[in-house]
Amino acid sequence: MEVRLANVKRTSFFNRIKMDEFRDHISTVNEQGKRVWIFPKKPKGSYTNKRKIVSYLFLALLFAMPHLKVNGEQLLLFNVIERKFVIFGATFWPQDFYLFAIMIIIGIVFVILFTIIYGRLFCGWICPQTVFMEFVFRQIEYLIEGDWTAQKKLAKQAWNREKIIKRSIKFIVFWVVSFLVANTFLAYIIGTEELWKIQTDPLNTHLGGFIAIIIFTSLFFFVYWYLREQVCTTICPYGRLQGVLLDANSMVVAYDHVRGEGRAKFKKGEDRKAESKGDCIDCGQCMHVCPTGIDIRNGTQLECINCTACIDSCDTIMEGVGQDKGLIRFVSENGIKNRTGFEWTKRVKAYTVLLIGLIGVLLTLLIIRDDFSTIILRQRGSTFQITDEDQISNIFEIDLTNKTKNTYDVELTCSDPKVKVELANDQFILKGQKHLTDRFVIKTPYNNIKNGMKKVDIIVVGNGKEIDRVGIKILGPNY
Repeated sequence: MEVRLANVKRTSFFNRIKMDEFRDHISTVNEQGKRVWIFPKKPKGSYTNKRKIVSYLFLALLFAMPHLKVNGEQLLLFNVIERKFVIFGATFWPQDFYLFAIMIIIGIVFVILFTIIYGRLFCGWICPQTVFMEFVFRQIEYLIEGDWTAQKKLAKQAWNREKIIKRSIKFIVFWVVSFLVANTFLAYIIGTEELWKIQTDPLNTHLGGFIAIIIFTSLFFFVYWYLREQVCTTICPYGRLQGVLLDANSMVVAYDHVRGEGRAKFKKGEDRKAESKGDCIDCGQCMHVCPTGIDIRNGTQLECINCTACIDSCDTIMEGVGQDKGLIRFVSENGIKNRTGFEWTKRVKAYTVLLIGLIGVLLTLLIIRDDFSTIILRQRGSTFQITDEDQISNIFEIDLTNKTKNTYDVELTCSDPKVKVELANDQFILKGQKHLTDRFVIKTPYNNIKNGMKKVDIIVVGNGKEIDRVGIKILGPNY
């Protein structure tokens, strides 16, 4: 008897190990380490329809925003080359880097908070990789090659006329779409006007820009032709990050194992409860539609992007066999065990307060942000000089940035009437959204220097009005 019990326990132990084997490797790699190509079934349902609306709105905005202008500026521009950044029409320069640092921190905190509450929902609904893959390139694939069974058949068959034609059409269409995506991407980097010059001017005048377009086109093509879901399951760091962010209260796409186990095939007219069967009829539809090739019934996995395709497929099956929907749904681990909804835990409240506080700080800094930035430094390697007129002179360098679109005729004056400011150039014109550097000389009477130094303010005057003021130190003899 004891031997039989031991054998039963050992068999149960090894069965559990076998069930948990999916945690030892990703679903798109087999035991030999080779790629398992995913052919997901085309999903249908209410969640899929909502994702389509969100995705196509996202795509419309993505392609339109580079061409929309506010106050004469592109709506969004991240020109790293010229170190010019435009966000909703407001121009930012390297001097505003602290604002970007705060924005990045806010973004990180938001991602953490969003993941704690809703898991990897961003990946399945808003991430550009998923949007382009599932609602652009995958839809093209369905049109050319058919649904998942037809795609599998085409992949296995030898290279004949049908396969060559379909793959050639798919290759050309994928390349054209990748070309459009690459041009849109560059529009955010170099601006639509510069991109238009590359597209319309003779090739030899913008050879570097043309090469950049080809490189980005090839990159996008490679991602959507070959890498596909590998970006989500292997390359993207966010997929790994969620492993340390999720907890038992996070809302994720999950299988209700309490209700679904033990799973068994459906038989018409049976009383599943009387036969101790769960609601899961083991149809496998949730696996067929999964774009990353996992079985959601194994529990929360890093590969799951919360795309909700399995929810739609399961709800359709449940409705067809007369069972309640929601066997797979948005729910937390504790929600499944305790049959409860989302709870505002102390962790969620703390991150929420932190996020609101950071947003408040950012808004305050944006409101008080100056339209001009002035940096005045002593010319490197220089010190004071004593002129023949018994005056002390110091040489300074000025770096002035104009964040507005207006042009200013700049003059420099000093808060001390005894100090004279002499510009190196007679004209000091500061154009809109430009920055310039120049040198100027400070001269003051010998007796105006006390203890080897005098503190004064340099006043920057633009078109007759003070636009900035910077404090400097005039050096002199210490005796």
